Amino acid sequence: MSRQANRGTESKKMSSELFTLTYGALVTQLCRDYENDEDVNKQLDKMGYNIGVRLIEDFLARSNVGRCHDFRETADVIAKVAFKMYLGITPSITNWSPAGDEFSLILENNPLVDFVELPDNHSSLIYSNLLCGVLRGALEMVQMAVEAKFVQDTLKGDGVTEIRMRFIRRIEDNLPAGEE
Repeated sequence: MSRQANRGTESKKMSSELFTLTYGALVTQLCRDYENDEDVNKQLDKMGYNIGVRLIEDFLARSNVGRCHDFRETADVIAKVAFKMYLGITPSITNWSPAGDEFSLILENNPLVDFVELPDNHSSLIYSNLLCGVLRGALEMVQMAVEAKFVQDTLKGDGVTEIRMRFIRRIEDNLPAGEE
């Protein structure tokens, strides 16, 4: 029985390591394909956005989470359900703005950066920028326009990785007259 339990744990560890290494290969290839880090950052954000647009359907189906009523509730769902479901981590939510339209996600452990060291010639690379795109894309599909950006990164010597989220506006559906 314990062998089977170990297999499940080993399988998850192998799967997360494979994901981390595959992501590293993707970023490496983008660095080869684009002239500068800014272009790579934009491409990672764009790829993440496209993933988020599609991932939200899977998330809603698997999590049974209902509609969030405010940005605080959305933050809780992102941190406690989505990050746990897809990356196996639970970031902390801190630094709320007085207006309640901005907060920070603090990732004590970012699984995307296991085995990674940024070369000196890529000091402006935002290695995990895919995550910001995923957050923007997924939230846009549930009618929330947000800005997501990295403000701290352990790969750049910071103590933690911090993603700053800012609510921009609620997106109104433009349905034809008479349809709801």
